[in-house]
Amino acid sequence: MEKYVLPFLLCLIFQTSFAQTFIGGGGPIPDNQTAIVFPLTVTGVPQTAMSNTFGIESVCLNITHGYVGDLNILLIAPDNTYIELTTGNGGGGQNYTNTCLTDLSPNYISSGNAPFTGSFRPESPLYVVNNGLNPNGTWQLYIIDTYPQDAGIVNSWSITFGANTGQPFPFTSSNLPIIKINTMGQAIEDEPKILANMQIIDNGAGIRNYITDTIYAYEGNIGVEVRGSSSQMFPKKSLGFETWDSLGNEIDTSILGFPKESDWILNANYTDKSFLRNVTSYHLFNQMGHYASRTKYAEVFINNVYVGVYILMEKIKRDNNRVDISKLTPLDTSAVDITGGYILKVDKATGSSGAGGFSSAFPPVNNGDIPFILYDYPDEVEITTEQSNYIQAFVDSFEQALHAPQFTDPINGYYKYINDSTFIDFFLINELSKNVDGYRISSYLYKEKITKGNRLCAGPVWDYDIAFGNADYCGGQNQTGWSYTYNCSTSGFQVPFWWARLLNDPIYRNKVKCRYTQLRNTIFSTTYINSYIDSIALYLQEGQDRNFQQWPILGTYVWPNPSPIPTTYAGEITKLKNWISTRLFWLDLNMPGTCSTTGLEAISNNTSIQVYPNPAKSFITIKSDSDPIEEYLLYNINGQLIDNGIGNFNDEFTIPLTNISSGIYFLHTRTHSQLSVSRFVVE
Repeated sequence: MEKYVLPFLLCLIFQTSFAQTFIGGGGPIPDNQTAIVFPLTVTGVPQTAMSNTFGIESVCLNITHGYVGDLNILLIAPDNTYIELTTGNGGGGQNYTNTCLTDLSPNYISSGNAPFTGSFRPESPLYVVNNGLNPNGTWQLYIIDTYPQDAGIVNSWSITFGANTGQPFPFTSSNLPIIKINTMGQAIEDEPKILANMQIIDNGAGIRNYITDTIYAYEGNIGVEVRGSSSQMFPKKSLGFETWDSLGNEIDTSILGFPKESDWILNANYTDKSFLRNVTSYHLFNQMGHYASRTKYAEVFINNVYVGVYILMEKIKRDNNRVDISKLTPLDTSAVDITGGYILKVDKATGSSGAGGFSSAFPPVNNGDIPFILYDYPDEVEITTEQSNYIQAFVDSFEQALHAPQFTDPINGYYKYINDSTFIDFFLINELSKNVDGYRISSYLYKEKITKGNRLCAGPVWDYDIAFGNADYCGGQNQTGWSYTYNCSTSGFQVPFWWARLLNDPIYRNKVKCRYTQLRNTIFSTTYINSYIDSIALYLQEGQDRNFQQWPILGTYVWPNPSPIPTTYAGEITKLKNWISTRLFWLDLNMPGTCSTTGLEAISNNTSIQVYPNPAKSFITIKSDSDPIEEYLLYNINGQLIDNGIGNFNDEFTIPLTNISSGIYFLHTRTHSQLSVSRFVVE
């Protein structure tokens, strides 16, 4: 070990202080998923209690490694407190060279690119140990290479102590519930779950919650782990947890008024800066008459460190208050009992075919991997051979019937295998949101016993944080086009052929049209959706401000945000609402099928709407010769939304063209029974 002292002037308090850097040695990093620690003994630091005015300034790394995305690197303090420095960052790049982690850097390590060099903010703040801990003692650099094939070596690493430290986030109270998790010095890993303590402060609707409150809505043990797939690369981690008793056994508990259960999720929604895409999707699906995860917002602390606004969610699970299907045990193998209930998921294969699930009998419509169907309940460990054979044969029979030339036959066609109303609603929520992952990833199905319907049902909906225009790949940002025809060469995970084939049935297609028409006049109305979004945004106004102080990412690209990226939370809300309005107009014009029970199938370009003068200069006038106009959207020739309005407008009203340049524009208007698209010119 080598130690040296660097003097500097601490101008703010006009006295001399010292930064002390301690350099640790290194060695090989095992390439077999075995953790290794590199100790560093710190002695001679005169300040024996770290605080907000003296503590860790930085941790610097010099590591040679061929694939740094495999590395999880943590700092372990003398009191065994873990700090996540960098976990899984840098992808397939190489090396950390003179890379310093400091709370004062504006650049998050998770947003950087390998080879890493320079200054970055660590995934967890260093100031967490500036809480009275004596810096003198043994510190450890903890490293685990999570994947074989790429060897590496720690050349050296160092810790610098001084007065130039990060500061704890200022927080006193919230209008949201407050959740505090204490891991007792342990790091929260991907798996397994670790024992922690959780306290929830929730004084009730309209009553403020204070961080110092000692009366808890919940206090007890939990088992907690990091959850998610691609979202694990973000510094703000989503968490899965179970409520545990003192022996580590799961216990059903009511959390924030939800029905009792033991499995829960705290969703970080890091890439969805509106915090609304999942919540809105689940709300709409629930309003459509189906179960969807209940949700509540909260502000979360982990080991007394503020980590932002989270969404508490119910994990999808068989339960009378969640997916309400029959319980299936290993003893249920009789002709009736084995027929249900099952929860399946179309998703990425977790193992070879037949291990964690089974492959579809037919390829997707477009090129790519054959869709894989996972066992969710019973899972791959608990499901018996008889049960897996049964449900696989049932899905296979459905696919065979749907693929057959006579697939619309009312006796031998697909009708007897699926609850088509659930498939229709699942289709509509995916198409409303244009979920780039829809149908092909995280898409659930469930099936009841023969005595309770014996049909395969679509749902519950899940994982919509990159829906509603929040994906910059495979057309996810576009308001036009279909999700069910997904054809993207960047992904091997493709949509099962089911959805396109079902729409070849005229009866099914007309049901889709009628259901969409019904929803469009209720919960799919632009007014309803915008009102819901506005109510949530108002509720989150205080919490989101603190969240984005902790995570200053407004206006910054976070995968896979499309451009332009709003610089304010209000801008995120406006962008979301505008995207939905435009998407609904496109669906109005393109939804397949006809519905003879309503006049709304007449949606088209319509001569009963007049727009004048044309060409226009400072204003245009809109006149309806039939129903009052309920909504308008004004687009430029590039498809950008310029102006919009919702309400019960007069039969004739004007729209000022303030600050609108000359060119060609398109006006979309909607009445109760008609959609019109008008073209005009501004001189």
